[in-house]
Amino acid sequence: MSGIYIHIPFCKQACHYCDFHFSTVMGKKEAMVSALQKELVLRRDEFSDEVVETIYFGGGTPSVLTVDEIQSIIETVYTNFEVSDSPEITLEANPDDLSLEKIETLAASPLNRLSVGVQSFFEADLKLMNRAHNAEEAEGCIRLAKKYFDNISIDLIYGIPDMSNARWKQNIEKALFLDIPHISSYALTVEPNTALANFIKKGIIKNVDDEVAQAHFHILSETLEAAGFKSYEISNFGQPGYFSRNNTAYWQQKKYIGIGPSAHSFDGLRRGWNINNNPKYLKAIESGELPMETEILSTTDKYNEYVMTGLRTIWGVSLDRISSEYGTKYREYLLKQAKKHREGQLLYLDGDLLLTTKKGQFLADGIASDLFMLNLGQ
Repeated sequence: MSGIYIHIPFCKQACHYCDFHFSTVMGKKEAMVSALQKELVLRRDEFSDEVVETIYFGGGTPSVLTVDEIQSIIETVYTNFEVSDSPEITLEANPDDLSLEKIETLAASPLNRLSVGVQSFFEADLKLMNRAHNAEEAEGCIRLAKKYFDNISIDLIYGIPDMSNARWKQNIEKALFLDIPHISSYALTVEPNTALANFIKKGIIKNVDDEVAQAHFHILSETLEAAGFKSYEISNFGQPGYFSRNNTAYWQQKKYIGIGPSAHSFDGLRRGWNINNNPKYLKAIESGELPMETEILSTTDKYNEYVMTGLRTIWGVSLDRISSEYGTKYREYLLKQAKKHREGQLLYLDGDLLLTTKKGQFLADGIASDLFMLNLGQ
């Protein structure tokens, strides 16, 4: 299973918390679409022996593209790659872009999954984050989209300053009431050089509270699991049959090509990343060059990445895989480092698998860092 990620580096306005690569200047949108198609052509040999099973439009805000532009990119994928008979094709969309007309035309295209950036159903939260939509649009677009799309995901953010446990639970219950089969949910984080970081530094907005975020995470997990959702990865909850195939591929370390400025790629041996500058990206692609840097992953790099991704998921970390792919010394090191976390009831062994407990799930990234191998550069 392989995937293609397509980064659309445009947004109508900048959210206060966001540090992803994007531009609010739309003048080069048409040129960017052409460059994305050209990069797909330039990189088709990378997947000469692969079948593409997922196509994912991320950003930025992919829904700022016209349906014709989206369609042209998908057609370029089909022309240059072998695509499975039933691929998952996802578009990230903001509520303010999802008018009835836009939803109808999207539904008539090859797209079969929408990931809607709701973030919150409350006006105060949306204003704090400087989202382009309002609470009414957040709910209204979901009601419309449900008439045309079965496979819908929404994003929700928790740990927002002044968000009570009760208000957070109302957000989750609203999503359940709207019968959304997949929810991706993340703690609000303060990234350097963002408006949010600046506002917190000036005292305009309260700082985020890790204890509040952890409490919100447990409310999220308990509420969704009681409603039949499975937490297949810390931030991703799906009903049976609605796990994101794209997200699952990332966490299971499948191959993917990242197209567009700042997009990342992975082929099992190397990671690559495109330049995060729109003009430089456009100039390079126009010249037939790939503006990408790569690194070859060492055995230690691959071990560390597998531990990090595995602990975040229901599939855990396989001790047999550690031994066979990285060596017995990595298995021995892993078990030694995991001992204190098992004693602290943050990790447990289920046969061959090392997994996080309910208590340890929210802390998985920190636990993983304790299990990383730092002194073997092979």
